[in-house]
Amino acid sequence: MHKLACALLLLLAACGRPAPDAADGVDSGNPLEVAARERGIVRPEATELTGVFERRHDLGRDAMCVVPDGDGRWRFALTASYGPGLSCAARGTVVRDGERWRLDFAGVEGCSALVNEDEDELQLPGSLPPQCDSLCPARASLSGLRLPRASWAEGDAKRLQMRDKGGNIVTPCGA
Repeated sequence: MHKLACALLLLLAACGRPAPDAADGVDSGNPLEVAARERGIVRPEATELTGVFERRHDLGRDAMCVVPDGDGRWRFALTASYGPGLSCAARGTVVRDGERWRLDFAGVEGCSALVNEDEDELQLPGSLPPQCDSLCPARASLSGLRLPRASWAEGDAKRLQMRDKGGNIVTPCGA
């Protein structure tokens, strides 16, 4: 009987809990949510792209680092693996374009992509302009690439290691 009374008291206490703060979507009465947001584990809708996006799979690793590069502008480096000896590597700049992000790939005239961010995952479009074909060898492409967010920290982005086109390990967002 004592256990039932305690359970009922807990249920009643939960009913009186205030609703989440509508201004920023944070339930200020939930110490776990507050702590997670303070430490950058959980974030509200992204207003900037700084951080690391990464996915490991059977054929290798896809990764992207993004660091600030001026007001409302970021630079990125990206690698996508399609098996031994078959990968894409690209760099460029990112700006906000309405509700999406626009990636402009360096060194390839006319190669840009509007990228969706959905639930902390970046999604490149299913097809890229033909000018972007030079970013990848043979039959590989960045079209449709999906990269979940691994970190919000600029320091993590600057330390992220990737292989360049020559096979050397570099930290492309570190400089």
